[in-house]
Amino acid sequence: MKENIIDVLLYLFENYIDNEEAGQPDKAALETELEQVGFPELEIDKALVWLENMTVIAEESAESTPVEPAQAMRFYAEEELEVLNTACRGYLLFLEQVGVLDSATREIVIERVMALEADEIDLDQLKWVVLMVLFYQPGREVAYAWMEDLVFEDIEAIIH
Repeated sequence: MKENIIDVLLYLFENYIDNEEAGQPDKAALETELEQVGFPELEIDKALVWLENMTVIAEESAESTPVEPAQAMRFYAEEELEVLNTACRGYLLFLEQVGVLDSATREIVIERVMALEADEIDLDQLKWVVLMVLFYQPGREVAYAWMEDLVFEDIEAIIH
């Protein structure tokens, strides 16, 4: 099975980041556990760097308050179009229209998607990235809860 960065991130998010009861292991213990679960060392390293960068980005975004033009339009770069298919781009627009994402948070989501170094991500993977980004954004608790409901309702619909 070919594991990628998003698989490692999902494992971490489900088992540690969004689970207050699990506690926070040190980096070495975490790396050992991830290797025992079966994740390749390279993907573990990339995922941990991704998370470290996410915390830096969250701190930087908390310090700045961008002013949004009322009718701004987002044009995607060619590289972004290759990774984010039409469904993903449409979903990002939907999340902006309903107030889950603002333009600054949308840009963080896109940057974090591109940092995954994936050839393409699907809509479910994008939803998880949005959830992870919102988790780290101060003052976005309502948006996070709303997004969490969307992600987990989709999972329950698939199971049933």
